[in-house]
Amino acid sequence: MTTTTEADGTAGPDGRTAPAASTDAAEGAGAEGTDTEGTDTARAGGSPYALSHLDALESEAVHIFREVAGEFERPVILFSGGKDSIVMLHLALKAFAPAAVPFSLLHVDTGHNFPEVLDFRDRTVAEHGLRLHVASVQEFVDAGKLRERPDGTRNPLQTVPLLDAIERNRFDAVFGGGRRDEEKARAKERVFSLRDEFGGWNPRRQRPELWQLYNGRHSPGEHVRVFPLSNWTELDVWQYIAREKIELPAIYYAHEREVFARNGMWLAPGAWGGPKDGERTETRKVRYRTVGDMSCTGAVDSGADTIEAVITEIAASRLTERGATRADDKLSEAAMEDRKREGYF
Repeated sequence: MTTTTEADGTAGPDGRTAPAASTDAAEGAGAEGTDTEGTDTARAGGSPYALSHLDALESEAVHIFREVAGEFERPVILFSGGKDSIVMLHLALKAFAPAAVPFSLLHVDTGHNFPEVLDFRDRTVAEHGLRLHVASVQEFVDAGKLRERPDGTRNPLQTVPLLDAIERNRFDAVFGGGRRDEEKARAKERVFSLRDEFGGWNPRRQRPELWQLYNGRHSPGEHVRVFPLSNWTELDVWQYIAREKIELPAIYYAHEREVFARNGMWLAPGAWGGPKDGERTETRKVRYRTVGDMSCTGAVDSGADTIEAVITEIAASRLTERGATRADDKLSEAAMEDRKREGYF
């Protein structure tokens, strides 16, 4: 229904007040030929000046990147070539455009990562002219500083190379792509998460973050983990990827792949040690909701081979991506929190 309002105190020649423009006309001002995607004025009560949900998340993340640039001397972005780190890098590029991103990148390579993800990582680094530090788990194993686990997974072994790289390069702020919806231990963490001189995390040392005021104060030897995507959900990430037309490794979309079943998950065979005797491989149409070490990251049966199909699939899911596909989080009820206390991401 069209509604009109009268202009206060504005009288015409006949003494009557003149009506204001129709709100329908105002809302339709940019109708034909205008791209209104992302404005979401209806959600904001019709205000053309309010930010949409995705715009608000983007604005918060950009503010966090700029805040870190102003507070810290040697920040670094954890970048694996996974979707969250790709979105994080995209936001960093936006935050400082047209200037270059003032941070280098860091990847803790387990040696068991998916080849297509590593290829994507290297192409992205080259495309944007960035500097990439690689901390290799394999090098620590070869040097006798780490021992292989009986189950073959190297994901929990990333902590020591990570802390070594932070100390060696004197990084004082480390951006991570963790989100609070992923796992209950990550839900406890603030955007600015203080780590002690051993890289450990203590939930009792979490600082309040009222009105988006972030406290980066830390003592010598300590550093701060920073999570710009804390308030995002998996669905938010994918909707943002769709809106921004962000390229991802093909592994995130449904494809034919050789897999085998273990502990209720579809794992990809590889040099890491799978499959074992009695585990039969088969070709299935699958995709990955998250990527990490091949030994603990499972695929899901899926026909979602486009962004739109993936968004529809995620919207209907009742399991978080880590809860559905990460074996390392199922080692115990507090597996993630225990690793975080030791210095994990």
